[in-house]
Amino acid sequence: MSGSNTAFMVREFIRRAVFSDGTDQYRIPAEPEAGEKVRLRLRTARGNVFATVLVIGETRMQMTVVESDDLFDYYETSFVVGSENIEYYFLIWCGEKYYYYNQVGVTDELDPTYNFKIMPGFKTPDWAKGAVMYQIFVDRFCNGNGSNEVLNHEYAYLGKHIEKVYNWHSNPECDDIRRFYGGDLTGVLNKLDYLQDLGVEVIYFNPLFVSPSNHKYDIQDYDYIDPHFTIIPYDTGDILPDNTNDNIYAERYRNRVTDKRNLEASNNFFSMFVSEIHRRGMRVILDGVFNHCGSFNKWMDKQKIYGADRGYEPGAYVSADSPYRDFFKFYSENWPDNDDYDGWWGHKTLPKLNYEGSKELEDYIIGIGKKWVSPPFNADGWRLDVAADLGFSEEYNHKFWKRFRSEVKAANPEAIILAENYEASWKWLQGDEWDTIMNYEAFMEPVTWFLTGLEKHNDHFRADLLNNHEAFYGAMLYHMSRMNWQSLQTAMNELSNHDHSRFMTRTHGRCGRLNTAGSDAASLGIRPSVMREAVLIQMTWPGAPTIYYGDEAGLCGWTDPDSRRTYPWGREDTELIRYHKDLIKLHRDYETLKTGSLKYLAGRHGIICYGRFDRHHRFVIAINNNDTWETVDIPVWELGSTDHETMVRLMETSDEGFTPSAIVYRPENGVISLRLKPRSGVCMKNLPPYLT
Repeated sequence: MSGSNTAFMVREFIRRAVFSDGTDQYRIPAEPEAGEKVRLRLRTARGNVFATVLVIGETRMQMTVVESDDLFDYYETSFVVGSENIEYYFLIWCGEKYYYYNQVGVTDELDPTYNFKIMPGFKTPDWAKGAVMYQIFVDRFCNGNGSNEVLNHEYAYLGKHIEKVYNWHSNPECDDIRRFYGGDLTGVLNKLDYLQDLGVEVIYFNPLFVSPSNHKYDIQDYDYIDPHFTIIPYDTGDILPDNTNDNIYAERYRNRVTDKRNLEASNNFFSMFVSEIHRRGMRVILDGVFNHCGSFNKWMDKQKIYGADRGYEPGAYVSADSPYRDFFKFYSENWPDNDDYDGWWGHKTLPKLNYEGSKELEDYIIGIGKKWVSPPFNADGWRLDVAADLGFSEEYNHKFWKRFRSEVKAANPEAIILAENYEASWKWLQGDEWDTIMNYEAFMEPVTWFLTGLEKHNDHFRADLLNNHEAFYGAMLYHMSRMNWQSLQTAMNELSNHDHSRFMTRTHGRCGRLNTAGSDAASLGIRPSVMREAVLIQMTWPGAPTIYYGDEAGLCGWTDPDSRRTYPWGREDTELIRYHKDLIKLHRDYETLKTGSLKYLAGRHGIICYGRFDRHHRFVIAINNNDTWETVDIPVWELGSTDHETMVRLMETSDEGFTPSAIVYRPENGVISLRLKPRSGVCMKNLPPYLT
């Protein structure tokens, strides 16, 4: 080997040995309070660095070696944080020059975008860090109570009568919004044993509040759980006559959703329901749709189903004198029956809420935020729908979420505040608004591009992103660095959800939608081995792995509405369920996979290898998404493994299936040479010294 090659390898060794992050291995404590002393650590190659310096603004602090092992020196310094957020990076004196180190790694030039951040006082709930979540779209999960079902022709929505679907296993249709399968919370109760056996720790529900659609993102009454999901003790009145779409005549529906006796009984049922989930050691996250409501909402009452005869104030659509007039933005004085109001994205069924025009509205929704995380309901947090859209200005948006966080956390300090946002979320993740996000940019999208070449709606195929390890690592690095570790560890890492196609369908690599390709095509040519690769990443990547109901059972589907198929009870892919159970158990058994550090180890076309590690455990995950056998050299020394330490395979998946059978590997010169099958994934872990 030439001298130049040797020098290059030495420099690479020194560069790759350097490590720090926001976990409690390298920031102690990881979530400091204002005024608290913080110790920061930096790992370097043993004996190969002359000096390290912590840089915070204009302040430089010399670091000293406080610990060494066979491979590394650990430098440390400490300081007291104030109340303001801070950014920091490290300077490393090695050889003849200084190098910078931040989240992008060792660099010759500093990019402040990747600097580390500390947000004093910002804590996310420990129970949510790495928690295994399960998303349920209630109407499609399980029908447990036949007496509360939406009846055929019970009422009208968007100009047509509601349809009850009698065949549970039939698939959604293009015009699906009015079609109800009858899933309810009793059905969820009946399946809690299944969810516990699967390993679920948290259930996230799509909206549960009174609403006329099956998706319920058009809330009719924020104060009550929809009786169609619970119980209806006072169930009287006729369904809507065939010759009209006027819901004034939908007496059965009006009684079901406006009679306070039904509504209170529904809330009482929900209180019991949450108590049972808590008794089993699981948590509940509710869907908060606070940007807009529905035209059925009692504040608007476009359908005229409320009114004084039922004990309600007049809606803003009905009367200019409505106490809710300022809850919405009207563009004219065309009362009564004023249809000239602002709808979200122009949708009149989704009136946008006018917070800037009504302090009463703001107070009301803040009260709703507190109500459902407090006794007697005691939900464990909120998923916030289109959270960045709330209000008519970004300035107000931030003001609202600051207040929302303050008051909801005061009501329940352990409540999670988790937002849906498709754009960069860092402005809301500064410690005083959202806890975390649905992790599109730093999980779902990079994973689906790398493994399938498709975006999450199956609308576009990108051959340049399929198997592109550099794009995968680059996207992950950039978007993860814009977050912080307490947000990252609680981020909802999904492969599928109610708004996008099922990941299993994406594995066939084809574009399409229900209206263009048809229902059957969603399952043609699928590759379960690619799905298993994705699940292996999901269960070993930083964040809260979130299973969309039925994904674990092999459910397919194009994007909404086809992704909202019913859970296939009696037709499940039992092997895929067993695979999920094995990986969920692995994830739950080791805190390392919930809160440990992440390090990229190797990669080339179709191959990614990374490690999760802390002081006690070291995991290596290797993915080969190619159709050929591949050999990859994995530098496990970067995780702290020496040649004296044995690693054992815990899981392998490939086109042939999957196996948890153990194979032992021992590094040579700090490297394990791993032979990977086509479309495969491997997870291995270090063995304790007494077992080696």
